Amino acid sequence: MSNIIDKIFANATKFIAIGILLLVAWIFAVLFENSLESIKAFGFNFISEDKWAPNLEKFGALPAIYGSVVSTFLAMILAVPVAIGVAIFLSEIAHAKIKTPVGVSIELLAAIPSVIYGMWGLFYFVPIIRDIFGGIGISMLTAGIVLSIMILPFMAAVTRDAMNTTPDILKESAYALGGTKWDVVKDIIIPYAKAGIIGSFILALGRAIGETMAVTFVMGNVHNISTDLTQPATSIPVTLANEFAEADSGLYYSSLFELSLLLLVISFTIISIAKFYFLRRRRIGQ
Repeated sequence: MSNIIDKIFANATKFIAIGILLLVAWIFAVLFENSLESIKAFGFNFISEDKWAPNLEKFGALPAIYGSVVSTFLAMILAVPVAIGVAIFLSEIAHAKIKTPVGVSIELLAAIPSVIYGMWGLFYFVPIIRDIFGGIGISMLTAGIVLSIMILPFMAAVTRDAMNTTPDILKESAYALGGTKWDVVKDIIIPYAKAGIIGSFILALGRAIGETMAVTFVMGNVHNISTDLTQPATSIPVTLANEFAEADSGLYYSSLFELSLLLLVISFTIISIAKFYFLRRRRIGQ
């Protein structure tokens, strides 16, 4: 009887795994099929062109790609150090009386819908950015900061849980040998929990690059490439959210689908590179 149950379980998990791969392939196929008109019309120029003018039926994805990558990079740069610090504090430094309430608060922040972060950013954070840097406050910088605040609780919570898996005997042995708390954190806890920590960063990266509502409120949807981060900009999700319902021609509609396809490819590529780098470092470490 146990062998039958094991076979059923093995086949069920195999079916689910194959189903996930088929679902990803199906999504890619649907996006590609609806992008064909745009691909035939623009070819690779769609990626390198910086002009987005629906009234002239000229569509270039470069400003949206630029905005997606830069805002995500900015968010990760701001969020990663803080998330690690919060996780270390909760796992190793905080008093037992405050670990639980602070930990629960972080988990609640991670569960807040992104539209709430976007509304908060628009009505309370945009004026702060405007007063400090000038301009209208709606900008790439604002989007990056709001994104960093949105992904920070998620990274902190997962990183804390990964650090909490470190066996007490390892930490106690390090302390017994005269190690300081910092020595234990950097030489014992972080190396032991490295897989979970990097995993949280990869998941946060995927969420940040595809985030829509939080950045739609504060980015501006201006198809422009500028090194000035205080200027309005756009990203692929922002463009899709603002313009998909307004598409009034087949080429416009297809161009938006091609943007979606590019977002899928960019997300897959960035996460794959990060995962490959992590696995390579892990093999070298072993």
